[in-house]
Amino acid sequence: MNSSYEIGTGRRSGRLARSAIAVALVGVLAACGGDTADPDGAPAPAGDGAWPVVIDHKYGSTSIPAAPTRVVTLGLSDQDTVLALGIKPVGAVDWFGERPFGNWAWVKDRWGGTQPEIVGERDEYDVEKIIELAPDLIIAQYSGMKKEQYDTLSKVAPVVAQSAKYEDYSTPWDEMTRTIGQALGKTEQVEQLLGDIDKRFADIRQQHPEFAQQTIVVADPSEPGMYAAFAKSDPKAQLLAEMGFKLSDQVEQAAGQDTAAVVSSERLDILDVDRLLLLATDESVEPRVRADPVFATLKVVTGGKAVFVPYMEPPIGAALSFVTVLSVPYAIDQLLPSLTKTGS
Repeated sequence: MNSSYEIGTGRRSGRLARSAIAVALVGVLAACGGDTADPDGAPAPAGDGAWPVVIDHKYGSTSIPAAPTRVVTLGLSDQDTVLALGIKPVGAVDWFGERPFGNWAWVKDRWGGTQPEIVGERDEYDVEKIIELAPDLIIAQYSGMKKEQYDTLSKVAPVVAQSAKYEDYSTPWDEMTRTIGQALGKTEQVEQLLGDIDKRFADIRQQHPEFAQQTIVVADPSEPGMYAAFAKSDPKAQLLAEMGFKLSDQVEQAAGQDTAAVVSSERLDILDVDRLLLLATDESVEPRVRADPVFATLKVVTGGKAVFVPYMEPPIGAALSFVTVLSVPYAIDQLLPSLTKTGS
């Protein structure tokens, strides 16, 4: 995986399934993967454009011959966009045992009684399970998919891998959304969803012009004694910038090519900005961090501008980490009251 930092990051042991039955099935499905043609052989009608659709990505380009109906998502948050566009993925990856495809408040109702098959964890995919689902499209946008994995899965169905223009896990969330919409033949619907969110951001910037004068940092202090301050390439920071805040140049310099600058208490000066959001992965985080004598002296803390954001109860941190067309409105609603406080 390229340089990145996620909440709860911890690569667990996994494998790329290579069983004999998987190899045999690949040969069968390669001939029919993605075939959603009408009985007379004509391509299935596109949602708002002509088929086939060709999408460029990190490993070349992929042609999608017809409107997909059986979609497997391999990106950590890709399923949100697919759901928002009216399709329930038949397969999705797990995220550190959290089963995020169905847990979050902004997405539960969209799954209803149907949930996807788990086809891997993070960037470790179970090819055998994917084959059994007979997908006609595989999407891997917010992912660290490797070339070997792409080559293997491309024998199963068309694969839309992550962008070639950015480091893995660094593609802007709206660009990933548009790519998924293009792959599903639903570009007009995607633009409507993004337009609604853009208007919400514009309204916030208009209603709170003071945000433009404030530098903000979002950090994860879940590792005792360490703080991961997210750089401009991270979706969480991007969302706050859309709300009108300035992002920290100091954090950007410290992060270098990574999506976060990981520092100890001795370098907490880079967190001493106008506004500070800290992601609390459990109830022990806030009291532990507030007990840090260096943290307690920061002006952003003494001025009441440091806010601890729960990850699960409610899932504000999860919404910030996902940053999708479904989680962003939820995150805005949950965050705005804290960000507009004058102090505490």
